[in-house]
Amino acid sequence: MSDSENNKKRRPLKNLPPDRFQPKVILIWLIVGLALTMLLLWSPGRLSSPVTLKIQQVVELADQGGVREGVIKADLSGGRDWAIITGELKEAMPVKAGSEQTTTSFRSSGRLTDANMERLQKTEIFVEQPATTMWTQLLANIIPFVLIIGLLYFLFVRQLRQAGRGALSFGKSKAKLLTRDREKITFGDVAGCDEAKEEVSEVVEFLRDPKKFTKMGGRIPKGMLMVGPPGTGKTLLAKAVAGEADVPFFSISGSDFVEMFVGVGASRVRDMFEQG
Repeated sequence: MSDSENNKKRRPLKNLPPDRFQPKVILIWLIVGLALTMLLLWSPGRLSSPVTLKIQQVVELADQGGVREGVIKADLSGGRDWAIITGELKEAMPVKAGSEQTTTSFRSSGRLTDANMERLQKTEIFVEQPATTMWTQLLANIIPFVLIIGLLYFLFVRQLRQAGRGALSFGKSKAKLLTRDREKITFGDVAGCDEAKEEVSEVVEFLRDPKKFTKMGGRIPKGMLMVGPPGTGKTLLAKAVAGEADVPFFSISGSDFVEMFVGVGASRVRDMFEQG
């Protein structure tokens, strides 16, 4: 047989199932989450420190037309007339005295009298904002962190669950459940094994109506051991017992309990019985 014929019979690599667990995907989502955090927390106004002015200086600059826009926000922590004014100047000013760094952003806080408030309102370039309570400000700072952490947690857990071999499913049972309505197998589907079917037929009665035997003082068997070489129909006969009794059936092979780490097999056994 030539090499070309062997290559035709081999299964192409493109048809193989892809590996679901992709660490690169988690890394990409982490980078996206960090980028969103920086966008939320580091707004353009926070990149450069605003120049600090007094309330009277802001009023005089506004009268002279030196303010492009501004926001007046009441601050309840300072008192009834206390306010915080932020905005943009038309000409840049040094951030500090003697500093080469300049900025057009300004910030001012202090007592805003009614007279100064009227002068600022006449310029029609200031916008008034209602005062925010402590709880509102606290929620505004916490909610972005909660949303980002929740998004990252959801994506990380989803990737581990899709992997099937992640840390969350390492000790979980790999048993397959066969329900009553799907793939129902009965004794009629098992050829031969007449003696074995006759012996396990008693178990079918136990599974169908266990209360009937417990009322009579009988003890229901906890299990049944089928011994034989591979391919003799042990699993098929067990499925037939479940089908005759009309109960669900869990199927799992012994190799699924074997792991390199100690305790994983026992954990999977306990998880299988909990599912049952």
